[in-house]
Amino acid sequence: MLVQKECTSMEEKLVRILNDMAEFLNISQMKKLQEVLLQHLAENAKKQDDIENEEYLRLFLEAKKIEGCSERTLKYYRVTVEHMLRHILTPIRKMTTEEIRTYLVEYQKINNCGKVTIDNVRRNISSFFSWLEEEDYILKSPMRRIHKIKTKQPVKETISDEAIERLRDNCKCARDLAMIDLLYSTGIRVGELVNLNISEIDFEARECVVFGKGDKERRVYFDAKAKLHLQDYLRSRTDANPALFVTLDAPFDRLKISGVEIRLRELGRELNLDKIHPHKFRRTMATRAIDKGMPIEQVQKILGHSQIGTTMQYAIVNQNNVKTSHQKFIA
Repeated sequence: MLVQKECTSMEEKLVRILNDMAEFLNISQMKKLQEVLLQHLAENAKKQDDIENEEYLRLFLEAKKIEGCSERTLKYYRVTVEHMLRHILTPIRKMTTEEIRTYLVEYQKINNCGKVTIDNVRRNISSFFSWLEEEDYILKSPMRRIHKIKTKQPVKETISDEAIERLRDNCKCARDLAMIDLLYSTGIRVGELVNLNISEIDFEARECVVFGKGDKERRVYFDAKAKLHLQDYLRSRTDANPALFVTLDAPFDRLKISGVEIRLRELGRELNLDKIHPHKFRRTMATRAIDKGMPIEQVQKILGHSQIGTTMQYAIVNQNNVKTSHQKFIA
């Protein structure tokens, strides 16, 4: 079916070109033009048919890398699309909506995954085919008729003021205290935190420059408490590592994302606090800012979101705020 559509489209283009050139060329020239066009169009179609599925994936990943996607994102794209290509053996240019829809249904059954997970898989595959369409490798993405899977949007929890104070009090080293306060006051991503260097911290202005997704540079700001705890931590250091946060033991390597996640989880468990992780600090900072009246566009800037819709997810209507407003305006 797809091949037939491609042929029809090719013929239509050929007719349009010949019609446009008819007033400028004589009959023999028109015949020659038709021959040359048919030859080149046929060669181009054959070249694309010769491209293996894996080669399309390689080209896609290269393009995404140039666009600035992180290694983590590239890996997610690769794993998702490779898995699909192992189960759907049809050449990409002939792959149908029905085949991909069946694959997604089977994927969900076999892996017993939820709607959010399967929608993430759908979104990655859709990005792949959209790129192929934009680059003219395929005429139309087979993902167009596979729409976003509706999922429940639970109100995600933030860290309460009391919990933050308990975490601070439970810190047994200056590094952990500085790390908590920097995450809490800036709302930076954990990947941005571990990539920070001491030289990038401006204590006078209480700000630093971080490099977010796609290596986008932005300026973030921290409060006086974070400044004091950072300075205390740096004074306690005996190593020469330029990294802002390092391991507690020699050789004092730059702290990794997993190191931050494990330490925060441990601190939370010691206090019976549920699911303490780096992103929860980011969500808490954003929610606090919105609750206190910061314009959503400014919150977007601080968080480094390219789409304001992403920032809007943090605009949680806190039930306690609703109760307070009711008592203030209604009761």
